[in-house]
Amino acid sequence: MNKRVVVTGLGLVTPLGIGVTPTWESLCAGKSGVGEITRFDSSAYATKIAAEIKDFKPQDFIPKKDARRVELFIAYALAATRMAIEDSGLVIDSTNATRVGTITGCGLGGLRFIEDTVLRVSEKGPKWVSPFFIPMMIGNMVPGLISVHFGARGPNSSLATACAAGAHAVGNSFRLIQNGTADAMITGGAEAVISPSCIAGFNSMKALSTRNDEPEKASRPFDRDRDGFVVGEGSGILILEALDHALGRNAPIYAEITGYGMTGDGYHMTSPPPDGNGAVRCMAAALEDAGIDGKQIDYINAHGTSTQLNDLYESRAIKTVFKEHAHSLAVSSTKSMTGHLLGGAGGIETVFTALTIHKDVIPPTINYENQDEECDLDYVPNVARNKKVENAMTNSFGFGGTNATLILAKYKE
Repeated sequence: MNKRVVVTGLGLVTPLGIGVTPTWESLCAGKSGVGEITRFDSSAYATKIAAEIKDFKPQDFIPKKDARRVELFIAYALAATRMAIEDSGLVIDSTNATRVGTITGCGLGGLRFIEDTVLRVSEKGPKWVSPFFIPMMIGNMVPGLISVHFGARGPNSSLATACAAGAHAVGNSFRLIQNGTADAMITGGAEAVISPSCIAGFNSMKALSTRNDEPEKASRPFDRDRDGFVVGEGSGILILEALDHALGRNAPIYAEITGYGMTGDGYHMTSPPPDGNGAVRCMAAALEDAGIDGKQIDYINAHGTSTQLNDLYESRAIKTVFKEHAHSLAVSSTKSMTGHLLGGAGGIETVFTALTIHKDVIPPTINYENQDEECDLDYVPNVARNKKVENAMTNSFGFGGTNATLILAKYKE
């Protein structure tokens, strides 16, 4: 019999704040984390805006010496992990270290450091490459250093499934606890790629918003006038535990994870299929795994990137899966405020979904001003909504057609 899996700890580093409370308060207040890019001179770029994190000091969370040896995406994850472990009250020691694992996701890893190193090699030669170059750029250093810093010696891996990576990490961690391989997992995602090549690359694909004169209004999922996504950065980390393990130590419980689906589109390098078939099968698989009917879902934290095709095709998929109930459930995109964290998106959005259930407050989709005739669901426009949420779904869909859906429920004894 599968073990029940609950969420007992949360940690966030986002463009809306450092920590769960400031982030959640800004999210529910409908504040935007998008502004002008300060990390580099973006004057020559079509997109000059991003959702940057302000006032983050790695040494507040990890030793100063270590802070100099990790790339920003790793530092974000270590900070969020410390918050989540402290929040859960989980003690990792010699008695349980091998039963506590770590799986995280990221999309592009240390891209900023790769750029800097390539320039340094071309200008000064190979002797100028830092001995920390390799460990600072590879994505698996997130779970690797979480293990080093916090002593978790159970299952350890990193996923790079583009924008679905964080959600896949949570889903795979859920499975390991379900089947008894681990008692607890540290999981989520991280990303920090606000850099010249990232912005230039997405600009070449015509994927980013160019609403540079109104940064806070640039990310507008499902709105008729959406013109692309906004790159964000940060990390969202959750502590998952087997229910009996959590109850045994009187841990706080935010929500229960009940379902996980994953599919492949098999359609295109970057575009979902017009009928949203991959997303349809993914959501349906998660519902089946949770053992519930679609009518029991109260809220969907949508992938909702603010691109023309994604928002349209996800809306179509939701209507296909939920049929007449599609117009009764609440759907919102928190990317309207955080931007798109790419591989880190699934981590923070699973945290947001757990908080929605725990607090019975649904975050809004901000900047929703003009209805798209084909996107005609209840997107919780502009203002957060107080509503009892028993079951919620969160979607993450990545380039290459890789999809992940998680279902969370209000914990009941």
